[in-house]
Amino acid sequence: MRALKNKKEQPQADINSKTKMRKAKPKKRVILPDPVFNDTKVSKFVNHLMYDGKKSISYEIFYNALENVKAKMKDEEKSALEIWKQALDNITPQVEVKSRRIGGATFQVPTEIRPDRKESISMKNMIAFARKRSGKSMADKLAAEIMDAFNNQGGAFKRKEDMHRMAEANRAFAHFRF
Repeated sequence: MRALKNKKEQPQADINSKTKMRKAKPKKRVILPDPVFNDTKVSKFVNHLMYDGKKSISYEIFYNALENVKAKMKDEEKSALEIWKQALDNITPQVEVKSRRIGGATFQVPTEIRPDRKESISMKNMIAFARKRSGKSMADKLAAEIMDAFNNQGGAFKRKEDMHRMAEANRAFAHFRF
C-alpha cells in the first residue's frame, strides 16, 4: 500500500519541475562601437567578417571596401557608410521558414524574424556572397557586394527574395506557428 502512495505522488513533482526553467538565460554582451565611425553595427559586421580572431585585418578589409565603394559611387550624395547601411536594409529578410514536424509530416512554417536575428542574417549573407565572388581582394569583393545590395541585386539580395518567396508559398501553414 505504501509503494502505491509514493508512485501516485511522484508524477505530481515531475509536472511541477517541467514548468520551471533549467538554466538562466545568458546576458547579452555589450559590443563596443568601432574606432572610425563610432557605430556598433560596424563592429558587429567586422566580428562576422573576422577569421581566427584577426580583428584588425577585418577592420582593414571593411574600411578598404568602404573606400572602394566611395570611389566607385562618386555621383551618389550619400556617404559610404550610409550606402552600406542602405545595402544591409535592402538585403534584410522579414520572414523565414522553419521546419515543424506535425503528425509524421514536416511543414515549412513561415515565421517573422526577431530584429537582432534579421541584422545578423543580413550581415552573414552579405559576407558569404562576397566571399563567393571572384575578385582580387576581399575588400574588392565586399565592395562589389555592397554596391549590388544597394542597387537591389546580387547574391545576398536574391537570398532574401528566395526566403520571402518560400514564406509566401508556405503561407497556408502559418497556423502551425509556434
